[in-house]
Amino acid sequence: MKLVIFGCGYTATHLVKAMAPFPPRSVVGTTRSAEKAPMLGEIGIEPRVFPGTDMRNDLADATHLLISAGPAEGGDPVLAALRDEIAAIAGRLHWVGYLSTTGVYGDHDGGWVTEETPLTPSTERGRARVVAEAGWQDLAAETGLPLHIFRLAGIYGPGRGPFAKVRAGTARRIIKPGQVFSRIHVDDIAQVLLASMAHPNPGGIYNLCDDDPAPPQDVIAYAADLLGLPVPPEVAFDQAELSPMARSFYAESKRVDNARIKDELGVKLLYPDYRTGLRQLLSAETGA
Repeated sequence: MKLVIFGCGYTATHLVKAMAPFPPRSVVGTTRSAEKAPMLGEIGIEPRVFPGTDMRNDLADATHLLISAGPAEGGDPVLAALRDEIAAIAGRLHWVGYLSTTGVYGDHDGGWVTEETPLTPSTERGRARVVAEAGWQDLAAETGLPLHIFRLAGIYGPGRGPFAKVRAGTARRIIKPGQVFSRIHVDDIAQVLLASMAHPNPGGIYNLCDDDPAPPQDVIAYAADLLGLPVPPEVAFDQAELSPMARSFYAESKRVDNARIKDELGVKLLYPDYRTGLRQLLSAETGA
């Protein structure tokens, strides 16, 4: 197995670490920053700066591809640069994964969505992901590329939890009535991807989230309770000072169904709700 990863960031590096007990023959991972390349080498990933590096030799003997790079202004950066090269090897690839987002579903006023829900994104990021998904699906239809699409909810894990802000006193419990988010621990993303690699289903689309969509203020309150600190005060959404990016997350409220990863891939979530996940994060931080 040779895995080539485009966009070797937080999620992809956790996947590679999860593969350590059964390492692939080689892993090549791209980054846009030459300064970050040595950090990939430290965990056994052969770094490439992309765009900027000719990837044809790496693709020539690849068996698995993971696309974790987000769309840019000109569309999907991997398709833009390497569509023909990937098309040429499509027939001998074992598995291709594209990491998308549940933002493709748009706002459902707190209602449930499944992989069959029509895509009605309400943000520019969501619309860009719909276009990117379609581009990869078109390539798969033309070439037989063994494509799998993974729609990720909000990602948390080591280094991406609420504890630092709660400790610093900068966390806020922003209240928007009816607002719920789905989320997923990065270790569960890794186990889903590994399960899919072990049992490929070309054309498959999977929602990646835990079992417990919840209001964001509940997560902050639970983190404070775990730390034994005061629960941050409530701030009404229409009075909160938020960046445009942060405010856009509150434009959508939905509960994401994850039955397919369990029924088809046999996944048993390590962290089925944010409470389990936060307890693990704090235990890992403190060594308790």
